[in-house]
Amino acid sequence: MKLTQRIFLAYYITKIKVLELASPARAARSAFQLFCTPYSTRKTYEAPAVFTHAEKLSFAFEQHDIHGFSWKPKVPNGHKVLICHGFDSNSYRFERYIDPLLNQGFEVYAFDAPAHGLSTGRTINALLYKEMIQKVIHSYRPFSGLMAHSFGGIAVTLAIEEMKEDLPKRLILIAPATETTRSVNDFCRHLKISPAVRREMEKLIVQIGGQPPSWYSVSRAIKSISVPTLWLHDIKDRITPYEDMKHLTELDLPHCEFMITEGLGHSLYRDDAVANRIIGFLVTLKNNVY
Repeated sequence: MKLTQRIFLAYYITKIKVLELASPARAARSAFQLFCTPYSTRKTYEAPAVFTHAEKLSFAFEQHDIHGFSWKPKVPNGHKVLICHGFDSNSYRFERYIDPLLNQGFEVYAFDAPAHGLSTGRTINALLYKEMIQKVIHSYRPFSGLMAHSFGGIAVTLAIEEMKEDLPKRLILIAPATETTRSVNDFCRHLKISPAVRREMEKLIVQIGGQPPSWYSVSRAIKSISVPTLWLHDIKDRITPYEDMKHLTELDLPHCEFMITEGLGHSLYRDDAVANRIIGFLVTLKNNVY
C-alpha cells in the first residue's frame, strides 16, 4: 500500500470512529458514502487510438451526464454488444476488444458509469449502475450481447433479472463482484468498522434499495435468469474471490458455462486466451440475427 493510501485509510478510520462517538448512524452514512466512492484520484485519461474513431454518445441520467462510445463495423452481422466496466475503472480498459468485435461484424457500445471515466458524479452503487445499464439497453436496443467485468457484472445481472423485454441473447461475466456481503466484509475489516456502525450501514443499504446486502448477489440472480452465460473467473482473484462462485460450477445451471483460469488475477480479460473465448462465445450469435 502506498503512503498516500495509508494516510487516506488512517484518516477515514479516525473520522468514522469519531463520528461513532456521537452517532453510529451518522458514522454509517459517512462509511457508506466512502464505500460507494471510486478511489482513483485521476480524472483525465488518455484515449486509446480506437476510441478516437468512436462516435461519442451522451445522455442525462439521475443528475449525471453519462458519456459513451459506439463503433459500427464495415460488414455488419446484425448484432450489438454492450461492454460494462467495473468499479474504479472505465471503458478505455477494454480497448483490446473493440477491433476484434468489429472484425466479426458486431456493432459495439461502451459507457462510463456515474463517477467513472468521462461521466460525472462522485459516488455509485449497484442500483444506480443497474438502472443506467437498463436505460442504455432500452435507448440503443436491441443488444444481443452484454459483456461485464467485476462491479459491472453484478449491475448487469441485476438489470437482466428484472427485465421483461430487450433481453440479450448472450451474457459474459468476467470476474463479477459475486457477493456484496464479501465487499462489505472487506470494507469493514480494512476500515476497522465496529459492529454497531456495520449494523447501521446495513440498515442504510436496506433503506436505499429495499434489500439487505446478501440480496445483491450474482450467485442468487444468475439462478433466476435463462440467458446463455459465459462466466470467467480466476482461482487467484484477490478482488472477487473464486471461493464466492466455486459452488456454482457444481450446480445444474444449463444456461451457464464456466472458464476457470489460474494466475491471471482479477484483470483476466487482458489475456489472449480469455479474449478469444469471449469473442468465440459471441460469434455463435452470427447465425441468429434479429
